[in-house]
Amino acid sequence: MGIITLKDKSFDTYISKEDIQKRIKILAEELKKDVGDKEPLFLGILNGSFIFASDLIRQCDFPLNISFVKVASYLGTKSSGSVSQLIGLNESILDRTVVVIEDIVDTGKTVEKIDGLLKKNGARDVKYVTLLFKPDAYTKSIPIHYKAFDIPNEFVVGYGLDYNGWGRNTDNIYKIIEE
Repeated sequence: MGIITLKDKSFDTYISKEDIQKRIKILAEELKKDVGDKEPLFLGILNGSFIFASDLIRQCDFPLNISFVKVASYLGTKSSGSVSQLIGLNESILDRTVVVIEDIVDTGKTVEKIDGLLKKNGARDVKYVTLLFKPDAYTKSIPIHYKAFDIPNEFVVGYGLDYNGWGRNTDNIYKIIEE
């Protein structure tokens, strides 16, 4: 723990790996109560959710499938303002419960794009689970059902989240140190 440097930016420890794992266990228990009997499809949003998705599904002791889609909306430390789908959905979701796994939800543009896609393809029910949620940045009306942590509208890295591709491989979450 402590301060890390990624290229031209420095970051300080914000959320420890121990706190992350505690919250993941709680989220898995909540998901079991709500969707554990529905054989849901968990849909991880790449690249950022891959570590969170892996830890979360290993805590879910009920039948589920997992798949991934890849979307992009960040350039550096700011949202680009648009979402581009890069890798599509290959599984049938017709009449299925889908649990979307996000690393971070800020403006909600990615959630809106994915929600439209899933509803267009016939999902029976869509639930959203995110590691980090920025309530002050969220501009959409789609409910985020499960949140590990609410955080301020600050740039963070680690545990799957990146700064220009760097920092995904850390166990902790770090917030940017503003100059």
